Amino acid sequence: MPTIKTSNEGEPADRPPPLPEQSAQPAHLRLYLLQTAVPLLLVGVLAVYLALHFVRPAPPNTLTIAAGPAGSRFDRAALQYQKILARNGITLKIVATEGSIDNLRRLRDVRAHVDIGFVQTGTIGTGEAGHIVSLGSMFYEPLYFFYRGTRRVELLSAFQGRRIEIGPEGSGTRALALALLDANGIRPGGQTALLDLDGEPAKNALLHHQADAIFLAGDSASAATIREVLHEPDVQLYDFPQADAYLRRFHYLSELTLPAGSFDLGDNIPATPIKLVAPTVELLAHDDLHPALSDLLIEAATEVHGHASLLQSAGQFPTPLLHDFPISADAARFYKSGRSLMYRFMPFWLASLISRTLVAVVPILLLLIPALRYLPALYNWRYRRRINQRYGQLMALERESLRVRSPEQRAQLLARLLDFEKGLITLRIPGSQADQLYVLRQHMQFVRDNLARSDPHDAGTNL
Repeated sequence: MPTIKTSNEGEPADRPPPLPEQSAQPAHLRLYLLQTAVPLLLVGVLAVYLALHFVRPAPPNTLTIAAGPAGSRFDRAALQYQKILARNGITLKIVATEGSIDNLRRLRDVRAHVDIGFVQTGTIGTGEAGHIVSLGSMFYEPLYFFYRGTRRVELLSAFQGRRIEIGPEGSGTRALALALLDANGIRPGGQTALLDLDGEPAKNALLHHQADAIFLAGDSASAATIREVLHEPDVQLYDFPQADAYLRRFHYLSELTLPAGSFDLGDNIPATPIKLVAPTVELLAHDDLHPALSDLLIEAATEVHGHASLLQSAGQFPTPLLHDFPISADAARFYKSGRSLMYRFMPFWLASLISRTLVAVVPILLLLIPALRYLPALYNWRYRRRINQRYGQLMALERESLRVRSPEQRAQLLARLLDFEKGLITLRIPGSQADQLYVLRQHMQFVRDNLARSDPHDAGTNL
């Protein structure tokens, strides 16, 4: 019996060496995978950058409001806002001011660092809003005009040549008083003394006969001051008999009726219903106010100003009335559809975090998920493309065989075909594409058989 040579390790010496184990992911496969995935990764990075660029940052936890003099209606409303915002982790800083015009000036001055403020309508002309937007009208601000005397005065023009307190510079009271007096022919520099006091000092001037009439409004006078003046026996509250005419001339005014006994039922003050004219008060903000804070402020305004009172019905305010300032897009959206679902059922900070995350993540997912679905197809296409390139080379070689005229030329083509096949054998492709490689080798054998024939023209008959 023939002996079998064995190796030192006891294995047959002539046994063919074992097939080399293919690594789980050869280097060329990793390279192809990277070449396929990198463009998608770059697209994803670009999507993340764009999302982070356009997504609003987290809302600040501090706001500053320009209110009004201490004790005024503006100031009292700001204090109520402060308590409501504190429940959501927002600190509201209150800045005491002279009133509406001063508030607007501070909003326009970036050095004042004021984020929001109460401003009475009619303080500016249209087209001067700039970067300021309105979060809506918050409440009526009736204008009270008190005068000394026992007889009723019908027209404001009757106070020509008298002493009238119209409020300090920067107050909405002064701006509206000047507009109404001007419509009645009473202007600064004329016979009428237009004085600068408001609130408590104006009340004292009237009671001590240092003024004949005073204008009071909530942006610079407290409710207690107005109530005290109403109780004075020789002081009357002016009834606007021409209220309709004032409304036609001043579009930002509304007519209100103060019912009899509304300030004191026991003493029946006032004794009869009185017509008043009143602008509305808007809550103004910079146009870059964070949307989440815009929603929170309008919710606070609803809680503070939405109840019924002597001069308004329940739910009448806040409202998106358009006056001197455009309604912000965020406020318009809130008035139309209300608070978003997350902010209704989650803490403010958590809802803000989730909403910003969704805004950033959803576009990325919408872009990357379809891209990832096509990643395997793109990966396979790159390998099929390599196979298809070899088919092009094989077809070129076969066309060249039609011009063969000698055995030497045929031998050269056969040698080239052999080298071509060796190159295919060493070509590394994944197992999923191996069937196409073996089909290509079958087609190479077809070309080789044609070249091996004695008559070179027979190759053309088999094409």
